Amino acid sequence: MSAHQTLFGETQTIIRSNVKRFVDAEIKPHINAWEEANVFPRELYEKAGAAGILGIGHPEEFGGVDADVFSKIAATEEILRAGSGGLAASLGSIDIGLPPVWKWGAEALKQRIVPDVIAGKKISALAITEPSGGSDVANIKTRAVKEGGHYVVNGSKTFITSGERADYYTVAVRTGGDGYAGISLLLIERDTAGFTRGKNLKKTGWWASDTAELFFDNCRVPCENLIGPENSGFIAIMSNFEMERLNLCIMANMTAELALEESLRYVKEREAFGRPLSKFQVTRHKLAEMATQLEASKTFTYSLAAKIQAGQAVIKEVSMAKNFATQTSDRITYDAVQLFGGMGYMRESLVERLARDNRILSIGGGTYEIMNEVIAKQLGL
Repeated sequence: MSAHQTLFGETQTIIRSNVKRFVDAEIKPHINAWEEANVFPRELYEKAGAAGILGIGHPEEFGGVDADVFSKIAATEEILRAGSGGLAASLGSIDIGLPPVWKWGAEALKQRIVPDVIAGKKISALAITEPSGGSDVANIKTRAVKEGGHYVVNGSKTFITSGERADYYTVAVRTGGDGYAGISLLLIERDTAGFTRGKNLKKTGWWASDTAELFFDNCRVPCENLIGPENSGFIAIMSNFEMERLNLCIMANMTAELALEESLRYVKEREAFGRPLSKFQVTRHKLAEMATQLEASKTFTYSLAAKIQAGQAVIKEVSMAKNFATQTSDRITYDAVQLFGGMGYMRESLVERLARDNRILSIGGGTYEIMNEVIAKQLGL
């Protein structure tokens, strides 16, 4: 038994097995076609909800499955084994869009919104990033002005995962003055007057994920859709980021792991100069380096997951882990394509997709550079 396996007990093993069966039956047979079509069927949300997958890590009172961090990791890793970062991202938008609602929303809002999202009947998205701001969350421009029983919202968001077809959007808006202290969260529903969505954006990777711009033009949102106290949104956003960044570490590590596994398989099959690639020392040493880097990254990530599970704050460390994991996946996916040669540049190769999907991981959830700023501040610089 590896050191990693000791972190996953009987419950996690059962969850992993259940999710694997779902992925093998409902996703893997279709994923190549869905990637080429740039979309997967909306019905997959309901199937994942019925299988109890969407609810993992969300409250039982709303139909979820109260689970620890490693249960969530086990489920995420198995979904990523389908070989599509985009599908995993869109199916997983519940995990960044919904927690603020059930943590800080009013009881009536929770009861109306949360159960249907966990069941897969509705889709939740998180909308923070703006065209002018990127990772600069404290300086968002989308403005919400209170008028009677409504907030009137004007502004736009971009690069929103599940942005085209979500039903509920957890949106960061400015209700106060400049800086982080003036930010609130609003739950904005799909059919709200004045709210429109752009078409699915074409991306380098994550083809199966719908990603869209959002536009708010005098969009009137009921005050009861405020999530948490007014002007307290930044704290909620930051607390949400810890798990999002841990999840991005998991995505990076699994992307790297799939690329390594594909490479190990290929070098035993592919011959050059009369012998398999695996018989060349340069190939074996390259794979040894890839495996070493991945092992270090997984160990670091899992150690932080254990600290989060124990209730410890890991602001600095999770930023370090995100940078380390994405650097590792950058290197391993690059090397995998190189080992495959021309075939690694073909869309029929999984490593080609992994290399494309990987590129977003050091950008989403806070860029590599922003993570370094967080680390530097935590070091007292």
